[in-house]
Amino acid sequence: MALIVQKYGGTSVGNPDRIRNVARRVTKSREAGDQVVVVVSAMSGVTDNLIRMAKEIATLPSEREMDMLLATGEQQTIALTAIALHASSVPAVSLTGAQAGIVTDGVHTKAKIQNISPNEVHRLLDEGNVVIVAGFQGQTADGEITTLGRGGSDLTAIALAAALKADLCQIYTDVDGIFTADPRIVPRAKKLPEIAYDELLELAGAGAKVMQLRSVEFAKKFNVIFEVRSSLNDNPGTIVKEETSSMEDVVVRGVSLDRNQAKVTLFGVPDQPGRAARIFRALADAAINVDMIVQNASHDGGMRVTDLSFTVDKPDLLKASHVIHELRGELGFKEAVANENIGKLSVVGVGMRSHSGVAAKMFDVLAHEGVNIDMISTSEIKVSVVIDLAKGEEALRALHRAFLE
Repeated sequence: MALIVQKYGGTSVGNPDRIRNVARRVTKSREAGDQVVVVVSAMSGVTDNLIRMAKEIATLPSEREMDMLLATGEQQTIALTAIALHASSVPAVSLTGAQAGIVTDGVHTKAKIQNISPNEVHRLLDEGNVVIVAGFQGQTADGEITTLGRGGSDLTAIALAAALKADLCQIYTDVDGIFTADPRIVPRAKKLPEIAYDELLELAGAGAKVMQLRSVEFAKKFNVIFEVRSSLNDNPGTIVKEETSSMEDVVVRGVSLDRNQAKVTLFGVPDQPGRAARIFRALADAAINVDMIVQNASHDGGMRVTDLSFTVDKPDLLKASHVIHELRGELGFKEAVANENIGKLSVVGVGMRSHSGVAAKMFDVLAHEGVNIDMISTSEIKVSVVIDLAKGEEALRALHRAFLE
């Protein structure tokens, strides 16, 4: 008998028929003698609709109340999934994140899991139940409802698999696994049979939407091997695990385009020690993650100044702009300009550690396509550039042809 954690995303539970399909899949696992914990997301479109309604009422709604609101999406799905299993005479109990013992810090809308006490989940499993847990949410030590950020149901599943010492963790979605690029943009993209944690971390951080970044970090930290596969068929998926020597034979594993980035540029910042520290400390205090940073020093009337550019997630742009506006009088920069029409284009592969020339080839391809590069960021296994979003898909296809076809 194995203990399996299965996570189903929003499209997999997007309507009653798909919820019944999930119930059939779970029933099959249970009939094989396995204990099953199911983690579900909100039904497709529900979270976006809740956010839209909140922003119709207030431009910057309270983050605490947003957590209270958004947590209801997953609670609908856990109850409906339990009802579907009951209809098949399968004993099942639904639990909120708090009831499942998921304890988080107090950062609303982007909480981090601090601890999981899985005693109640174990008890219900031992009684013969399928346990259905609301993804994306938890509770602080003093009882505040929190959510884990976009894609947080992946993190719930990986963390529960680690805490329960599960034999298998399966992430079910609407695609067959992890591809060399988004197949909706690149029709010739190929499914990968396996991928290293580090590669998927870079792809997730570069905008690939298959997995939430923090869930992959958690899996790597606790060595949770998991499979990404489709809930709509029985095809094998992609296994995500620690890097092996054979993975280095493939120089580039995948390419991605992140449309969810915005760039902020501060012009005429006095080039003095501590200015950058003050800016990024204020952004960090507001729980805003900064991705890429570029600084260009120059002179303005004999005084050294700098233009400082950085990227943030688009949903954080309004909050970041407010933080920067509050700093203008203190720091004395001339103006701040925001640009949402950018894309972050990346190539990723652990083989880049032992092969040179990837960045040069990438830049040559983009130059041939007439794509201008605005910002550049690199790691051992990734090269990312910021470009005009209007040319993003064309550039992604060109890079896929150059490196992966």
